[in-house]
Amino acid sequence: MKARVALLIFFSTVLSPSFLYAADAATKISDREVVERLTRVEAKLDAMHTALLQLREDMDAGDKQIREEMNIQFGRVDTQFDRVDAQFGRVDAQFDRMMNLMIGMLGAFVSLVAVTIGFAIWDRRTMVRPFETKVKQIENDLAENRTRLHALLESLRAVSKTDEKTAEVLRQFNLL
Repeated sequence: MKARVALLIFFSTVLSPSFLYAADAATKISDREVVERLTRVEAKLDAMHTALLQLREDMDAGDKQIREEMNIQFGRVDTQFDRVDAQFGRVDAQFDRMMNLMIGMLGAFVSLVAVTIGFAIWDRRTMVRPFETKVKQIENDLAENRTRLHALLESLRAVSKTDEKTAEVLRQFNLL
């Protein structure tokens, strides 16, 4: 059924006489009419050309006037720019002075900190030296008296075997 409908639609469109009406017969124009129309077109083009030339002249005149006004205006602006440049020059000079002052202050601060740290290190060394000498002296004395000290401890341990009070004192100090 679908095939028949498709064939029917196909043949009705292909065999239809509507494609015969697609071509439209043009009206014939004589050579004289073509020449007249071309002449009118040329006249219109010439008129447009002269209008464009006049417009260009007007634009050039306006452009010239605008340029003159801009030159006058920029002449005034140039003096203002000179004043602004001078002001910026003064500000730059002041900024340079401030930077130099800050660099000087930073240098002074760094040098003070370095001197303070150096003094602290020097003072620490000079302060520690007397203690070091005393500690070395005590170590030397202990090394010399080590044998005496061992002998004393052995004698106290021997006494603690017979004396209860001595034994108790040695136990308190973990020497027994």
